[in-house]
Amino acid sequence: MQDMEVYMHCFRRIGLPLLAAALCSTALWAGTPPEQLNALVAQAGRSPNPTQGQQFFNAKHGREWSCASCHNALPTGEGKHASTGKAITALAPAFNPERFADPAKSEKWFRRNCNDVLARECTAAEKADVLAWLISLKR
Repeated sequence: MQDMEVYMHCFRRIGLPLLAAALCSTALWAGTPPEQLNALVAQAGRSPNPTQGQQFFNAKHGREWSCASCHNALPTGEGKHASTGKAITALAPAFNPERFADPAKSEKWFRRNCNDVLARECTAAEKADVLAWLISLKR
């Protein structure tokens, strides 16, 4: 993560924000859940707020569903897709080690689910807040 911060500092300093953003989004989805969180924090430019993450997860944002509509208000057990009824495994990494273990899947599901809930992609800060809350949920 330290290398990413150095690269970002250098790119910002020499005035290449688009290149920095492209590299950051590529590196964003690397590693373990804490490493992914660190990359989101770097992209967001602020510390994550797990309390805000929990509130965001459980709130509706102008659409029919919230994250909790499918994953439950406490996503430590099985959920169910709100329209199809398909079972969804626990979202919190401590309760399902496969969650946030595959960087490509993390990116895919954040993009898809944010669009369902918000009608847009989530910001890096929103993702960081939610992921920080999910990581904080322990057995």
